[in-house]
Amino acid sequence: MRLKDKIAIVVGGGQQPGETMGNGRAVSMRFAQEGAQVLVVDRELGLAEDTVAMIAKEGGSATALGADITDEAQCKAIADIAMQRYGRIDVLHNNVGRSKGDRPVVDMEADMWDELMAMNLKGMFMTCKHVLRIMQQQRSGVILNISSISSICDGQTVTYKTSKGAVNTLTHRIAMENAEYGIRANAILPGLMDTPMAIVRRAQERGGDPEVIRAERNAKVPLNQQMGTAWDVANAAVFLASDEAQDITAVELPVDGGMSSRIG
Repeated sequence: MRLKDKIAIVVGGGQQPGETMGNGRAVSMRFAQEGAQVLVVDRELGLAEDTVAMIAKEGGSATALGADITDEAQCKAIADIAMQRYGRIDVLHNNVGRSKGDRPVVDMEADMWDELMAMNLKGMFMTCKHVLRIMQQQRSGVILNISSISSICDGQTVTYKTSKGAVNTLTHRIAMENAEYGIRANAILPGLMDTPMAIVRRAQERGGDPEVIRAERNAKVPLNQQMGTAWDVANAAVFLASDEAQDITAVELPVDGGMSSRIG
């Protein structure tokens, strides 16, 4: 097992309903399959508990915690409760992010900008801040932040792209500030993924057929004209969290079927 006896926090480990798997839930399950004990955190406790139940059904070990990462006191509580339950923190995986409400620059409302930035960037900064204090004392740990290829590719809206570009920068700074403590920090940049957040939400917003949306998105992916799945993100996270990646830090890893390699 590649994560045997590791303690991992997955922030955003629940998911909205849908026929496919979400990134946070898949990461939580893969971490547990590889031997980690997982603290599954979600704003909606019930969704985190659903993930824990799925892990337990497979014989894995996990507990649930409800927390809103836009509140710093709750971000600190994530780190404190992890220490109370497990005594150490080896991996922090930040999966929370949202694009709903985003607009082109001239149409973007300032209040919505603040709301998206608080969730996509500030919340990630605050969870890292409080976990890093513990990892520095341990002189070990791994930070994994979910970014997006929208951070390096063209997009139709401004706030999500800007926030994810800042996630890349934040991750790089964390890696450089904490290398002396043996802490690694990397970002994963998913491309178009077949997840409930991507497909179901868009179908609901458009009042359209999920299969039509799925086909449109598949056609944009160079590799087999097929979107990735949450398991692709989860497998990348397992590698980066494991000792196999012990010399990898400050990396932005696309998981996108080649989309970010298109130039021109």
